[in-house]
Amino acid sequence: MRMGKVAKRQGIEVVSAIGEYLPFINEAVDFVLMVTTVCFLDDVDKSFREVYRILKNGGVFIIGLVDRESPLGQVYLRNKDKNPFYRHATFYSTNEIVEAMKMVGFKGFSFCQTIFGHLADVTADEPVRPGYGEGSFVVVAGKK
Repeated sequence: MRMGKVAKRQGIEVVSAIGEYLPFINEAVDFVLMVTTVCFLDDVDKSFREVYRILKNGGVFIIGLVDRESPLGQVYLRNKDKNPFYRHATFYSTNEIVEAMKMVGFKGFSFCQTIFGHLADVTADEPVRPGYGEGSFVVVAGKK
């Protein structure tokens, strides 16, 4: 809710909803952004179908996630039962997310990544590099 209030102060319309039932008409939006969200979805496939439905042709679906196969993803996975925030999370690899997006019809993928070491060692802005498989935080963009 706090970030929603910040967004509203910046003139951004905020709509609260759940991923499986998005309150928009078909082909209503140019892009959808989910950052550190997919691990908390009840039904990834249904949510991705909803995103596809509300995107205009040529629209972009952007997902930011901690890759389960990355060093940070492995730390989260090992400690998830001890963490009240991640206890109910399901962590995914970048490849699993891409496959789920492809099954719905997304294509034309692009990737970038960051956080290349342990979080405790990060003392400045991390570089952003193209691709995935090295950084712990990955951004995946797919087109409708």
